[in-house]
Amino acid sequence: MHTHPEPLAYSVADACRVASICKSHLYNLIRAGRLETRKLGRRTLIPAASLRALIEGEG
Repeated sequence: MHTHPEPLAYSVADACRVASICKSHLYNLIRAGRLETRKLGRRTLIPAASLRALIEGEG
């Protein structure tokens, strides 16, 4: 049995997929300050903890 570690962060596309929201809604949440982002070079990453807090109603 293989266990896959939970990701530390998601790309924009992956965050949309796992949260079942469209990209425009994701960017609205970012602009509203309800979702954190990190930039690595040109990539925008969404920390898994921030996405989880939003989904669980804490964000």
